[in-house]
Amino acid sequence: MKLISKLTLFITLSKLAIVLLFVLTLPYLIGGIARTYTDYYLRQQQKKVLDVVSENGVESYLQGEESYGSYTMLKEEYISLEPVAKGFTIDTIYTDERIIEQDTLNYRVLTHSFPADSGTYLMEVGKTIDTIDQYNRPLQRIATYVLLALILITLVVDLFYTRYLLRPLGEIINTKIKNRKFPFNENSIPVKTSTTDFHYLDTSLISLMQQIHEAFEKEREFTANASHELMTPIGILQNKIENLMVEPEVTELVQLRLIGMQRTLNRLKRIVHSLLLISRIENEQFSKKESIRVAELFEDVLDEINHRLSEKEISLETRLSEHLLLVNINRDLLFQLVYNLVNNAIRYNKTNGSIRIWDQLNPDGSYGIHITDTGIGISEDELGTIFNRFKKANQSEESAGYGLGLSIVKSIADYHQIKIGIVSEVSKGTTFTIAFPEELVGNGIES
Repeated sequence: MKLISKLTLFITLSKLAIVLLFVLTLPYLIGGIARTYTDYYLRQQQKKVLDVVSENGVESYLQGEESYGSYTMLKEEYISLEPVAKGFTIDTIYTDERIIEQDTLNYRVLTHSFPADSGTYLMEVGKTIDTIDQYNRPLQRIATYVLLALILITLVVDLFYTRYLLRPLGEIINTKIKNRKFPFNENSIPVKTSTTDFHYLDTSLISLMQQIHEAFEKEREFTANASHELMTPIGILQNKIENLMVEPEVTELVQLRLIGMQRTLNRLKRIVHSLLLISRIENEQFSKKESIRVAELFEDVLDEINHRLSEKEISLETRLSEHLLLVNINRDLLFQLVYNLVNNAIRYNKTNGSIRIWDQLNPDGSYGIHITDTGIGISEDELGTIFNRFKKANQSEESAGYGLGLSIVKSIADYHQIKIGIVSEVSKGTTFTIAFPEELVGNGIES
């Protein structure tokens, strides 16, 4: 999952968690606020009563009666005064039941004792719980709507800000990693960002890619120069050996040693030629403006290599599209790629084994060719390095090589933006898949 997706998910879930927590605690919060407000209201009523008593005396309420009681028409509030023993003191607020005109109601009750007119009186001021609760639900709805609106606004702001903040990271990934191809020939343009971490990451990647490019160029230049310079002394040595071999004074023993030297020079010459080929491919010295039918390409390869099939008594089955055309390719390089893979399928196969070659045109327009053999296979540990130069996955004398065949295949494939896949099992065989992108697949009509 992308970082922006993870952050978006986290922000959304955290906001939802806040909403859920608020909804769960809202009744208790509103209830506490309502009780606090009610208690404050009761204290205000208490103060009013005490102010009246202070100015007019308690008789202004009792009016000759022993006690006083009054309540509103709907019994939502009441007040009562009655005498108590001298020295009795109380001042509290609590919830209790009261019976008024044979109705039992729950009240929030303030009880307070006070001295007045040479006596002590107990005052009660009450407010029904139902009256308190009737404000809770509207308050809860208002608070919920306000919270949801705030959450929605902050969510949108957070998402926009997060995307804005991470946009340089996306540009770095697209320009420095995703859309860049080794060996990084193009100059890298720094990404504009005010975030120090992203700036450091961007400059570090640019520096690293420049170092890789310079190292690759030095290696490629050395390979090309060394290979080219080696061809001259090799040619001179071959000529001298050939001249020595025709000299009448040379004995049979010397002749045999000269032949061995000639074979060694031939091997060295093939290695140098392969290195030169890889260097020329990496330097993009081949054109890619040709086209060839797949069936014709494999016919040319099999015509050249068919005798090796007979030598090892290997059966071959081909099932290829007759008219499918590959375009924007180099014929010689593609011939070399297929030749090396088929040659490996023969070299590493078993006597009386088999090779099967078939193709597949995919719905997305891409095209794949599969080459399967029943050979000795490649171990899982070696699969990741078989395309490296001078790396040989199999070391038997029968299949001795120089470790450059698959390296050439990989260079040609990369040059054409072709993908090479491999599946192998020891002692059971190997399948190479040549995957051509849609851009290299024609309609079967040569121009």
